[in-house]
Amino acid sequence: MKLCRLMKGKIHSIETMGLLDGPGIRFVAFFQGCPLRCSYCHNPDTWDIDGGSELSPQELFEKIRKYKPYFDKSGGGLTCSGGEPLLQPKFLLELLKLCNNAGLHTALDTSGHGLGMYEEILEYTDLVILDMKHSDVVSYKNLTQGSMDKMLDFSKVLKASDSKVWIRSVIVPGITDTNEHIKNVEAFAGKFPRLEKVEFLPYHKLGAEKYKNLGIEYRLEGTSHMCEHRLKQLTYKEADPI
Repeated sequence: MKLCRLMKGKIHSIETMGLLDGPGIRFVAFFQGCPLRCSYCHNPDTWDIDGGSELSPQELFEKIRKYKPYFDKSGGGLTCSGGEPLLQPKFLLELLKLCNNAGLHTALDTSGHGLGMYEEILEYTDLVILDMKHSDVVSYKNLTQGSMDKMLDFSKVLKASDSKVWIRSVIVPGITDTNEHIKNVEAFAGKFPRLEKVEFLPYHKLGAEKYKNLGIEYRLEGTSHMCEHRLKQLTYKEADPI
């Protein structure tokens, strides 16, 4: 307990009634700091590890536990998002332990780019929401300015864990809006024994204004949002015959 109070983590912000990042009502903790620079990122203000507010695992847990009645009724819990939670592995692990010991459902929304301790972290993680940025190695690098190998290293540990898995991929016009990418993501997802679902999310430009405010170039300036109709065409599945 003393360790939990002395250790500090960097948190960008929190959302207390999230409904998208995991089952039920979620307390979403957005961790500060990210090693990637994804072209479509709508939270560039989370990139800098020196930003955010400092909290101990215990301090953050005290905020989370207040919403336990909502979690109990909805099947919800904590989702650690970002930024990239795996950049703060010791803090993340202690927070997950506190929630696990309190009987709270835990989810990790991640790109899979971290600093290790994966086996320990996943031991206390009920659900992992893994973002598959691109299915091609070179295109992955161009889109994120990071290496796909990092994500694949995390994936190997995830496959061997007891954590349930959601695979997500953002569909960006001219970048990931191809049948090949859709098939590759589905094939990748199929390798996880505890896969629950695959989600293809439409690219939007809601975070574009943040780049201007931060003085950062928005690399998708000329890219339109992803048309819902086109997304449905790409991801449509015929029903299996009875």
